[in-house]
Amino acid sequence: QVQLVESGGGLVPPGGSLRLSCAASGKFLSMYRMGWYRQAPGKQRDLVASITSGGSTNYADSVKGRFTISRDNAKNTVSLQMNSLKPEDTAVYFCNIGTLVGAYWGQGTHVTVSS
Repeated sequence: QVQLVESGGGLVPPGGSLRLSCAASGKFLSMYRMGWYRQAPGKQRDLVASITSGGSTNYADSVKGRFTISRDNAKNTVSLQMNSLKPEDTAVYFCNIGTLVGAYWGQGTHVTVSS
């Protein structure tokens, strides 16, 4: 059983920064790709960034140069540093891990970018 718990969301003005963290519990999690997705009201859930067990990263075009994903395999955590935030970044952000038996999701953390 894998459990993911996100933290770090909140309200931030445009141009501000937030750091999201996700703590994962389970076995052998360092083997798997982890990622952050987001879902704005009335929209589908989209990939924001992902990172492989070896540290290779992938970003949505809309966040390249502003967001940075990282992971600590020893602690089973993945983080998302978000800089230069825009109102269109407002969404619920979900942590995800893809394992051999399926994908797991956290409960989500709200990010609101507004003045």
